[in-house]
Amino acid sequence: MKYAIPVSGGVLSPHFGHCEQFALIDADENSKTILKKTLLSSPPHQPGLLPPWLAQQGAQVIIAGGMGSNAISLFQQNKIKVVLGALSLTPEQIVSDFLNGKLATGDNLCDH
Repeated sequence: MKYAIPVSGGVLSPHFGHCEQFALIDADENSKTILKKTLLSSPPHQPGLLPPWLAQQGAQVIIAGGMGSNAISLFQQNKIKVVLGALSLTPEQIVSDFLNGKLATGDNLCDH
C-alpha cells in the first residue's frame, strides 16, 4: 500500500495544497511495517492537479489535516482513499499509527 502525506518542515502540512513536498510511504499492511519513503517536491498549486498527480505516483491513500470537498471528490474519483484530521507528526509516525489503528484524527481542518 502506498500512502501520500503532505509535508512542510518535515511534518504533516496543515494545508495539503500548499505543502513543500509529498512523502510517499510504501508499507506492508500485514506486517505493519514501512518499506520505503520517497519525498517528492509538490507541483505548483493548481486546483484539481494533485489527485491525478498522486494517482500517477501510485498513491492509494492520502492522509491530511484537511481538504475541501472538491478535492475529496477528486481523490475518490482517482481511487485514492482520503483520511482527514491528522495531526502534524512525521510521515513515518502517521503511517505507523494508521497501520496500527492508533492514528489520532480530529475535524477536517479545511473550511472550503
